[in-house]
Amino acid sequence: MTPGHARDALRICLVANSRFPIVEPFTGGLESMTWHLARELTRRGHEVAVFAAPGSDPALGVVELEVDALPEHPGRRDVDAPPSVELAEHHAYLSLMLDLAGRPGERFDVLHNNSLHYLPVAMARALPMPVLTTLHTPPLWWLESAVRLDRGSSSFAAVSQHTAEAWSPITRSTCVLNGIDVGRWPAGPGGSAAVWSGRMVAEKAPHHAVLAARRAGIPIVLAGPVLDTDYFRAEVEPLLGHGATYAGHLGQADLAALVGGSAVAVVTPAWDEPYGLVAAEALACGTPVAAYARGGLPEVLSRDTGRLAPGGDLDALARAIGEAATLDRGRCRARAVEALSLTRMVDDYEDAYVRLLGRRLAA
Repeated sequence: MTPGHARDALRICLVANSRFPIVEPFTGGLESMTWHLARELTRRGHEVAVFAAPGSDPALGVVELEVDALPEHPGRRDVDAPPSVELAEHHAYLSLMLDLAGRPGERFDVLHNNSLHYLPVAMARALPMPVLTTLHTPPLWWLESAVRLDRGSSSFAAVSQHTAEAWSPITRSTCVLNGIDVGRWPAGPGGSAAVWSGRMVAEKAPHHAVLAARRAGIPIVLAGPVLDTDYFRAEVEPLLGHGATYAGHLGQADLAALVGGSAVAVVTPAWDEPYGLVAAEALACGTPVAAYARGGLPEVLSRDTGRLAPGGDLDALARAIGEAATLDRGRCRARAVEALSLTRMVDDYEDAYVRLLGRRLAA
């Protein structure tokens, strides 16, 4: 237990995204958040069961979801039928929820849903334990329909105030900013180059980071998994060289060293980012951030830890890169420790679990 925040041990069921395993190096912020949450809850003495995709970290005591994609039928496919992987995910979550609605579910005090699937929400009222769902995305039609079907059985948290406001016409949610393990993202010495990290997909727009860094006259290193090969080959690869380097999909320690050894981190979402975990990771390393002011990113940064530019404005982003690189690295680190830490996030979720249990007992 953390000092001053002792809790009775709870039996917590964590339901993860089934699309990507919960294992390092992480595919994205959702997988990272779930992994860190499970580890910290366990460290605090709670009994945690993680239901996650095959290949997830066995140290978490994972129960693997049975996500076996059905083979495509060689004949004519019904155009209204979901792709095989979506059908497999549906069956995996349906099997899990039916199990948890029976005797296996009675061993848990609370279920914390970190998946993006509709069934854990739609079936929440059939479960014997209270359900907390974290909203990691803007409203998605399939998840929105499940929330309406839920009839108030679930409670919701959102990863930023921006995300909470986006969901507000549909459901109320409490803002719990994502947190990072500041011990695993130590303060670094800085350097002469910029850094961009994240998934290599169009919605993250790493090519904008290269173009803006070039206009700012600073070299840049990109790091992250290539999830959209066509996008990477068409938009990113042609820009490499001339001060732009792709370092690959790095393990956590190597990525932290790269970010901490950089002058500035560049964050370039082409959509309204629900939170912006890479910005928090950079601040923990003492590295100031230049970012597009989209989604939750303005909540992560403060005036003395980063500079914001209008989304898509490369000239403004280039100016932000130059200004951010001059900011005090100690203040960046302090911002992460005080407001963006894993300790604070898990404290908030423990409070939410206890409130849910109190509500259930009083009903």
